[in-house]
Amino acid sequence: MANRSATLGTDSISSLLIKQAVPASIGILVMSLNILVDTIFVGNWIGSLAIAAINVVLPISFFIAALGMAIGIGGSSIISRALGSGNKDKALKTFGNQISLTVLLTSCLVFFGLLYINELIPAFGGKGDIFEPAKIYYRIVLYGVPFLALSMMGNNVIRAEGKPKFAMVAMIIPSIGNLILDYVFIYKLDMGMAGAAWATTISYGLSFLYVFYFFVSGKSEIKIGFSHFGFDFSVLKEMSALGFVTLARQSVVSITYLFMNNILFEIGGESSIASYGIIARMLMFALFPVLGMTQGFLPIAGYNYGGHKFDRVRESINKAILYAAGLALVVFIIIMSVPEAIVSVFTDDPQILATTPHYMRWVFAATPIIAIQLIGSAYFQAIGKAFPALMLTLTRQGFFFIPLIFILPHFFGELGVWISFPIADVLSTIVTGYFLNREIKRTLKG
Repeated sequence: MANRSATLGTDSISSLLIKQAVPASIGILVMSLNILVDTIFVGNWIGSLAIAAINVVLPISFFIAALGMAIGIGGSSIISRALGSGNKDKALKTFGNQISLTVLLTSCLVFFGLLYINELIPAFGGKGDIFEPAKIYYRIVLYGVPFLALSMMGNNVIRAEGKPKFAMVAMIIPSIGNLILDYVFIYKLDMGMAGAAWATTISYGLSFLYVFYFFVSGKSEIKIGFSHFGFDFSVLKEMSALGFVTLARQSVVSITYLFMNNILFEIGGESSIASYGIIARMLMFALFPVLGMTQGFLPIAGYNYGGHKFDRVRESINKAILYAAGLALVVFIIIMSVPEAIVSVFTDDPQILATTPHYMRWVFAATPIIAIQLIGSAYFQAIGKAFPALMLTLTRQGFFFIPLIFILPHFFGELGVWISFPIADVLSTIVTGYFLNREIKRTLKG
């Protein structure tokens, strides 16, 4: 079988970005559309309180699933560079270690997550009337999270092989499954929060089954044996360093949800958390083409950097930023034009309809410039420079956004929470642009 990954070093950068980013974007679109429609179903068939409950649980389950994503991205960076330099043995060992580490860590976290369920939910803002529906949803969804983690890990490896269409399908299957099951469990069987949870958990299982099928059916270049599952310290060290970037980013996302839910509950109660739930879903959904471009950029930059084709790396950076910025501008125009119509799809609650569109405009105010921040931090991750990738990943939410949401509400009330979004975007873009430009001048000469 021809080595499909070799095309990453020969095809034109523009065509590669399209080939890699379009399937990734479609996969992210369907996955985020799943979350979006799931929220619409829950809001209309159960109530706005259910949106708040899911928003409380989401960061906890996402953190555990993020372990799989972190291990997948950290390992796929190694695999891309190993395939680019012809070192297939290292690629095989890396993949085996990815599987072992994902199973071990997610199983432990699920165990402790269920053990401390009554403490975790209130800590993430599940207070008052939100607690009981959040507990029902949390308990069921957590059982499926290890399957999601394995799917996300495998998905990144599939993309590192240069087979983005298979990665896209792996994201589409559970999304479609979840929407169908939502309709059956919530609308037809009237199972409420439990129905929403079971639909999500079963969809995670469907995703895992497809990824498993890909690797055992002969479609993958990576054929591992039992010897590859044993932990290799050098591989684990490199994979953990690179994957920690993604894990840190997802951890900060979870911490952000924790702070946001608690701050908003104190300022505006359950309705403010419901507003945040709607806006958070739109952030996941609306930015799918920009995130897809970032995902498509990673294996191209990693492979060509591993092959010392620095002119192609520079070209991939420039074009990825240009394309992503154009896509971000389209998103910005749409959100600014019809936020009222968007919010009305989720709920008919008059209080939420009155305030959320205004807040949504603030949250998306700096969207046109975020391409620099996303591609810049992704570049350092793609080439295996873990520390700068980590620092740049943490700039937006860790260094700027979290401090801002504690400071600005003292001066502007709830508005202070929402204006923290564009301010953090601008500051982090400036920092990332500076370090990316410096790195290009230092290491991508000639």
